[in-house]
Amino acid sequence: MAELASKMDKMDTDARVPVTVLIGYLGAGKTTLLNRILTEKQDTKYAVIVNEFGELGIDDRLVRRRVNAEEDIFEMNNGCICCTVRADLSRILNKLLQPGMKPLDGVIVETTGLADPAPVAQTFFVDEVLKERARLDALVTVVDAKHALTRLGEIKPEGVENEAVEQVAFADRILVNKCDLVDEEQLQRVEAKLRSLNKLAPLVRCTKGAGFALDFVLGVKAFSLAKVLDMEPDFLDEDGEHQHDSSITSVGLKASKPLDMVSINGWLTELLASKGVDIFRMKGILHIQGQERKFVFQGVHMLFSGEPLEEWGVDEVRESRLVFIGRNLKFEELDAGLKDCLA
Repeated sequence: MAELASKMDKMDTDARVPVTVLIGYLGAGKTTLLNRILTEKQDTKYAVIVNEFGELGIDDRLVRRRVNAEEDIFEMNNGCICCTVRADLSRILNKLLQPGMKPLDGVIVETTGLADPAPVAQTFFVDEVLKERARLDALVTVVDAKHALTRLGEIKPEGVENEAVEQVAFADRILVNKCDLVDEEQLQRVEAKLRSLNKLAPLVRCTKGAGFALDFVLGVKAFSLAKVLDMEPDFLDEDGEHQHDSSITSVGLKASKPLDMVSINGWLTELLASKGVDIFRMKGILHIQGQERKFVFQGVHMLFSGEPLEEWGVDEVRESRLVFIGRNLKFEELDAGLKDCLA
């Protein structure tokens, strides 16, 4: 095993396609970073794989507008990439990289915020075909400076891992994001906590996924199998099982009729005021009455923002899609609230 690690780490003339995996807890800013990469690296041929925890996808639509070709984005929903849909990752990557397919400069995988990075990374070493075609370039962890200490300090039930801790511990690069939302004292506390979990990964501060050169996270050849085996000797054991916190669930909502802007804004504001502690993440694309442009909103606990996007396409189905991830979420209550906002 050590011989395999040494051999794969030292392939300097590696012709395999590099894969960058973006990880980070719910709402840390992974999609914002991905959009920046696709905007600034338009001459680079990337394929993108987006994984979402619930059955209703939002992130792929927020990313798709940044690339021209529909087939460049692959969506994996209704399960976490580190467990239930992990086989899909191997299948999609092998299909993308098989002989005869268009050449790629790289692949970017955006994981769900609840992903344990170890099983994701393991995929590149236990799939005999895939490990000949792709190499894991880096695990890039995005950290929400505003909520990091809460997430990292959360006590989980026995046998359940704290994904936020695992995401930092396995990182090859760490981006401390949303620095504009906290003061210097908190930033230093956050960085001290991160360093206690991972002393080796280079770390930079940023805001909205910007403020650093992209070569800090792309094409860095930072993932070391030998280092990981040192930290976790059973890393390549495929029988290991990742257990999610069962109290965290995802609720997806759809509305085919347009929404009233005042009503939806009031409902979401009231929802965060009453249940913000339990709502780890919410996001959506809305069809607003009288508006030709899509409206996107995002929230993390009590923080909430929204902005108009591009106009709806001529043949595009105009519907609102909302996703909530957190604890004590009831579909019936949320669905009734949304229906009250119909124009």
